[in-house]
Amino acid sequence: MINNHKSVRWRRIFGCNLLFIIFTLPLTAQDLLVTGKVTDGNLPISGSNILIKNTKKGVVTDFDGRYSITAKSTDTLQISYLGYTTLTIPIQNRNIINISLHEDATALGEVQINAGYYTTTDREKTGSIARITAKDIEFQPVNNPIAAMQGHLSGVNIVQSTGVPGGGFNIDVRGRNFINSSSNPLFIVDGVPFGSQSLSVGEVSGRVLFGNISPLNAMNSNDIESIEVLKDADATAIYGSRGANGVVLITTKKGVAGKTQIKVNLSNTLGEVSHFLDLMNTEQYLEVRREGVINDGFGALLEDSTFDFIWPDIKSWDNTRYTNWQKALIGGTAHRNYAQVSVSGGNPNTRFLISGAHQKEGTVFPGNSKYLKTSLLSNINHRSDADRFAINLSTIYTREANSLPRTDFSYLAYNLEPNAPRLYNEAGELNWENNSWNNPIASLKEQYEVMIHTLIANASVSYELMPNLQIKSNLGFNKYQLNDFRTIPSSALNPVFGFTPQNFSNISTNASDRQSWIVEPQLNWYNQYKWAQLDVLLGTTFQQETTQQLVQKGTGFPNNQLIQNLAAGDIIEVLRDADSKYSYNAVFGRLNLKLFDTYIINLTGRRDGSSRFGPGKKFGNFGSVGAAWIFSEEVIFKNSSWLSFGKLRTSYGTTGSDNIGDYKFLSTYNVTGFDYDGTTILQPAGLLNPEFGWESNQKLEAALELGFFKDRLRLNSSWYRNRSSNQLIGIPLAATTGFSELTGNFNATVENTGLEVDINAVNYQNTKFKWTSTFNITIPNNRLVTFDGLESSTFSERFIIGKPISILKLYHALGVNPETGLYQFEDYNGDGNIGIEDRQWVEDLTPKFYGGLGNTLVYGNFTLDVFFQFKKQKAKNELAYGATPGYQGNASVKLLDRWQQPGDVGPIQMASSGLNIGEDTNGLQGMSSAAISDASFVRLRNVSLNYKVPISSKTMEVGVYLQGQNLLTFTRYSGPDPEQATNTILPPLRQFTLGLQLTF
Repeated sequence: MINNHKSVRWRRIFGCNLLFIIFTLPLTAQDLLVTGKVTDGNLPISGSNILIKNTKKGVVTDFDGRYSITAKSTDTLQISYLGYTTLTIPIQNRNIINISLHEDATALGEVQINAGYYTTTDREKTGSIARITAKDIEFQPVNNPIAAMQGHLSGVNIVQSTGVPGGGFNIDVRGRNFINSSSNPLFIVDGVPFGSQSLSVGEVSGRVLFGNISPLNAMNSNDIESIEVLKDADATAIYGSRGANGVVLITTKKGVAGKTQIKVNLSNTLGEVSHFLDLMNTEQYLEVRREGVINDGFGALLEDSTFDFIWPDIKSWDNTRYTNWQKALIGGTAHRNYAQVSVSGGNPNTRFLISGAHQKEGTVFPGNSKYLKTSLLSNINHRSDADRFAINLSTIYTREANSLPRTDFSYLAYNLEPNAPRLYNEAGELNWENNSWNNPIASLKEQYEVMIHTLIANASVSYELMPNLQIKSNLGFNKYQLNDFRTIPSSALNPVFGFTPQNFSNISTNASDRQSWIVEPQLNWYNQYKWAQLDVLLGTTFQQETTQQLVQKGTGFPNNQLIQNLAAGDIIEVLRDADSKYSYNAVFGRLNLKLFDTYIINLTGRRDGSSRFGPGKKFGNFGSVGAAWIFSEEVIFKNSSWLSFGKLRTSYGTTGSDNIGDYKFLSTYNVTGFDYDGTTILQPAGLLNPEFGWESNQKLEAALELGFFKDRLRLNSSWYRNRSSNQLIGIPLAATTGFSELTGNFNATVENTGLEVDINAVNYQNTKFKWTSTFNITIPNNRLVTFDGLESSTFSERFIIGKPISILKLYHALGVNPETGLYQFEDYNGDGNIGIEDRQWVEDLTPKFYGGLGNTLVYGNFTLDVFFQFKKQKAKNELAYGATPGYQGNASVKLLDRWQQPGDVGPIQMASSGLNIGEDTNGLQGMSSAAISDASFVRLRNVSLNYKVPISSKTMEVGVYLQGQNLLTFTRYSGPDPEQATNTILPPLRQFTLGLQLTF
C-alpha cells in the first residue's frame, strides 16, 4: 500500500478501479534513465505500476513487462500490481533494474472497490460490499452477468427464471423487504442507473418467456471488470430511496496505457437439459388410466366405441406406441457461438478500449429458434498533463434479436401421453390423428420475435480547482427499446375447427421504449493531517425517466402471408397505450474520517424528491453512520505472527422506497379502446390518495473481519437486521367501487435478519503451484413483525404475524384412508368438511441457508477453477401439479404406488380419470403439506480449465479453455430443477464450452 498522503488523495479523486499513475517531470542533468522488466518470476506483467516513491511520477509497464523512467540516482522505485506484493527498490545509480513480483494473498490496501460515488479498499471500507471480478465472470459461459453471480456472493440469492436464452433472473439482496413492491435492487452501469424491469408483456411473449425478458442481457459478460453489491445502510444510504433493496454496481473494462493490444476470444458452447423426469411408460400409463375409468364407475363404456372420443388415448390411439416426449421436445442440443474482438492501448494521458462481440444461440426445442446478440463497448479515459482535468467516456450499445417458439415445450414434454400419435403423417404434414389431439408441433407455426436495442452512455468530467478540492459531474443517458410480436395463424390449429385466416389468424404487437437521463454534479474535498485523513463529498442528482408502451392486436387477414401487416387486419384492437414520466431529485453528502490509520467513521446522508408521491409527501430524508476499528494496528497486535489483519465495523441507517409505479396517488383511468353509442369508454385504474408516503427500511449491521498468517486466511462475518415499515400496499377493494385497489401506507413491518460468512484462503503456494479456496454461506431469516388489522383484511390468507412473508398456507395431509382409498386432511375447525378454513399448515419456501465453495489451482500454464453452489430449501414437488394417477396426461412413476383395494397402505390415493369429481381429492392434495418436499441441493455450478500455450513469440499470447456450467446437481428433489422448482418452464441447461483466446 502506498502511504504517501498525496498519492492516496490522487487515487481517491480519480480512482474508480484506476490502478495506474503516470506522470512525467522535466529531465535534469542529475537524472538517470532507468529501464527494466517486471515479471512474476516467469512471465512478464503488463500494466504494473512503477512509481518514484514520495512523488506522483510514474509509468506503466508495456505488453512485454518493460518500462523506462527518468529518476534521480537517490530515488526509490515503488512497484505494484493488483494481487502482488508491493516492492520498494532503491535505484543506487543503476540504469537497469529487473523486478520480480510475488503474489499476495489479498493485497487489502491495493484492491480498489467501487462504492458508487467513491472508491475504497477492503481494508478501509466501513460498509458491506460483496464483489465479483472479471476473473470469476470470465470462467463462466453465461449470457447474463447476473448468472455469473449465482452462489458467489453472500447475502445475494439469485434464481434463474428460465433456461430459454433471453430470459430473466430473480435477485434478492438480504431477503424480500416489502410486501407488494418489487425486491429488485438498483442497477447502475458505469454510473448510469439501468432499469431492470422487463417491458415485455405476457399477451405477446406467451409461455416461453412469461413476459420476463431481462434488460441485463444487453450486458456482455466479458466486457465487465467487476460487479459490486452494496448491502448495508453504510453502503446504500447514499443512494437514498433507490437503495432500499440493495445496489448492484457494474463496472466495465478500461484501456491500459502502453502498446496497442488486440484480443480475440472465440468459443462454442453446447447446452442440454441436465435432468429428465422418471415418467410412466405406455404400459404403466394405460394401466392406471383404465383403472381410473373403472374406479369412477364408467368401466362398461370402455367397450363401447361410441365413447372413443372421451378416452382416445385408451381406445383409439396405438396402445403399443411409446414416445419419450422429453427427448423429443426438450432433448435437443442448444449451440452457442461467440466471438469478441477488442482493441486497447494509449499513452499516459489517454487510454482507450473498444470491444465488439457477436453471439448466436439456439435452444433445445424443435425448430430453428435462435437468439442473436451484437454488442459494442467503448471506453476512453483522458487526463491533462498537470493532472487537474480528467474525462472518462463510456458507451455500450447492444442489439438483441430473439426468435423463439411462443410455447415452452417443457410442460408438454412432462405431460404428453406416452402413446400419443406421431407428430407428422406419411405425407410429412402435421398429424391430427382424426382430430383426437392437439399436435404440440403446431405451435411452431406460430411466430414470436423480439428486437431489443440498448444504449448506455456516460461521461464523467472532473477538474481540480485547487489542491485537495475537486469538482466533478457524472452525465448519463440510457435508452432501452423493445419491439416484439407474435402471430397465431389459422394453420397452427386443428383443421376440424374450421378456422381460416379471415376469421381467426391474429397478431399481437408490443412497442415499448424506456429512456432516462441523469446529471450528478459533485464537489469533493480531501485533506491529510498528521494523524487524520478527512474526505468530504457533496452532490446532487437530477434524474428523469420516461416510458411508453403500445400493445395492439389484429385479427382476420386475407391470408396468412399478410399476418405481419397489421393494416391488413379486419379488426384492430389497442390493448394498451400508456406513457409515464418519473422525475427524481436529490442532494447527498458523505463525510469520511480516518484517525491514526486505525479508526474510521463514515457518515452519509441524502434528501430525495420523487414525482410518485403527492403534494407534501414528495421528499424523504435518509442517512447512515458507519464505523470501523482496525484493531490489528494496535500495539498488542502490531507485530503478531498469526494475526495480520483485524477489523470490527458496524453501521446503522435508513433507506427508503418509492418503487410503486407512477401516478398512484392520483385518480386515473384507462382508455378501453371501445365505445358506447359513439362515446369513448374509460375504465377506472387508480383511486385518489395523496396521503401515502415513503416506505422506510432501517438497516443495522455488525461485522468482524480477520486475516491470519499474512492474510493467507481471511475470515469475514457479519450479522444484519433490516426492518422495512410504512409498507406501501395495494389494498383490494370491492368490485362495486369500480376500482381494483387503493394504494396506501400500512402499519406493517417486515424484518430480515441473517448471518453471512466469507472465507478466502491460500492453501498452498510455491513458485510453480498455487491452490486457493473461497467459501461463503448466508443464513437468512424473514418474518412479518407487525400488520395492523391483518385478521380482518384480505391479506389474512397470505400472511401470519411472526412468519415469513413468503409462506404458503396449506392443508395438512394425513395420508390415504386405507378403507376409502382417498386422501385425508386435518379438519382444523372440526366442522366435518375440508374447506379453505382448514388451510392452516404453514410451509416456508425461502432458503434456510445458501452459499458457494470454490477452488482454484494453478500449475505452470494450467489454471483449474471448480465452483460448487449449495442451498437448503423446500419446494413444491410433482404432487402440486397432479396427485392422482389415472388422469389423462403422463405423470411420475411415483403415482404407481397407489391404493387399489381396502386395507392398502400407501402414499397415493386410488386411480381416477377425473370424472367422479365428488370423490376426487386431487386438487386438495396438490395444495397440501404432501405437495412440499425437500429441495436442497449441491450443484457443480462451474468448472473451468485454462491453458496458456507456450509459444516463442514475444508479441503474442495464446490460451485455450474448456468450461462447464451446471454440470452436476446432487439433490433428493425429483423435479426438473430444485432451484426453479416447477415442471412448466425449461430448467437451466448443462453447458460445455470450448474457447480460444489470442492476444497480440
